[in-house]
Amino acid sequence: MKKKLYRSQNKVLGGVVGGITEYFNWSIDPNIVRILFALLVLGGFGVGIIVYIIAWIIIPENLVKET
Repeated sequence: MKKKLYRSQNKVLGGVVGGITEYFNWSIDPNIVRILFALLVLGGFGVGIIVYIIAWIIIPENLVKET
């Protein structure tokens, strides 16, 4: 079965970073990835914000309830 990228239900804003963390099965806390992403956004003069919004629109939400 092919693995698909979905926005996470464990979300702070749109679930994009949480979904990426789940997709790559990273065992670190998603909040650490969120902080690193925020630092990259600040260092990239806001380009990351546009990328995040596009990803938020393109990546479908995971509608399967996690237990």
